[in-house]
Amino acid sequence: MRRTTVATALAAAALVLAAGCSSTDARPQGKGAPSGPQASSTATPHAQLPPAKGSVKVARTVTEDLKSPWGIAPLPEGGLLVGSRDDGSVVLVDAQTGKKTAVGSVPGVAHQGEGGLLGLALSPSYASDHLVYAYFTTESDNRIARMIYDPQRPEGQQLGAPDTILRGIPKGNNHNGGRIAFGPDRMLYAGTGETGERGLAQDKKSLGGKILRMTPDGQPAYGNPEADSVVYSYGHRNVQGLAWDGENRLWASEFGQDTWDELNLIEPGKNYGWPVVEGEGNKPGYVDPVAQWKTSEASPSGIAFAAGSVWIASLKGERLWRVPLDGTKPRADPEAFLTGQYGRLRTVLPAGSDGKLWLLTNNTDSRGKPKPEDDRILELDVT
Repeated sequence: MRRTTVATALAAAALVLAAGCSSTDARPQGKGAPSGPQASSTATPHAQLPPAKGSVKVARTVTEDLKSPWGIAPLPEGGLLVGSRDDGSVVLVDAQTGKKTAVGSVPGVAHQGEGGLLGLALSPSYASDHLVYAYFTTESDNRIARMIYDPQRPEGQQLGAPDTILRGIPKGNNHNGGRIAFGPDRMLYAGTGETGERGLAQDKKSLGGKILRMTPDGQPAYGNPEADSVVYSYGHRNVQGLAWDGENRLWASEFGQDTWDELNLIEPGKNYGWPVVEGEGNKPGYVDPVAQWKTSEASPSGIAFAAGSVWIASLKGERLWRVPLDGTKPRADPEAFLTGQYGRLRTVLPAGSDGKLWLLTNNTDSRGKPKPEDDRILELDVT
């Protein structure tokens, strides 16, 4: 498999620490910085990929003045449910007018550091059960719960009581993971973090540092590597992006420590290396990333598949990355868009057709530099 490294010439001269997702721990084994401004690291030395030729146009601003937004769940009727990490509230955004309506709050959310109300997802049977799923931090753990959403109830009271389907995901000041999504198989997937306790990522009995796969009721899904476990893959540091391509392959983004952020192709039961390997290590028993970035250029959170590419929202990197795919391999060098224009980017997701995306900024989370009207949702036209 071909791997692609994106780096600047200055990256070889200094060690860059990723804000909000790095630490000063000893660095694990991994590959060094490339020697040129667009150098590629591949299985065959000196092999080069062609340049990418995508495009991104900001079609419009959907809404503004969101506070510490994190997760988005698009409704079939066209609205967007958006959660606030810090206070646990959920608002409905009219995707046409941008109007915001209070829906309610998720009880029990405890915001500390990177924790709080994180990912949102709709039930695959939403048309009949009207269930909204939430991944959130409590005083004791991270957990996943589901709630009935009833827009006919009074404003601010439209979320029912939470039904917790999975608890006991380790929590920390950092590295709480938090992305949830239903896959093409109608199973629920969740990306978790190792909370800064690096050994949890390799401990298959822990739910930290994993990608989890479960039924909508929170039980281990049929076909998991171990029949009695929701653990689907392990060796992860902090997964905040999950998306499937046109062939139903699962892709995930992962925060590195000091050196490499990753885009991974996920297979059940595989070990993705942390904390033994960060980035491409070429070590037996560990899966190398399909693409990697210096942490200053990415700190990847949400990802989406559209127009034949994986799109990656980057926090510290303040840009939207595109990785064009040829099956399971990049078919061109990753390409960056919107660099520095909108600050930190948290979530990206398809916007109803193959050439459109919704992009959520994240500058009001205490680590960004909010501009007037931040945070916002943008609608993008992409190729």
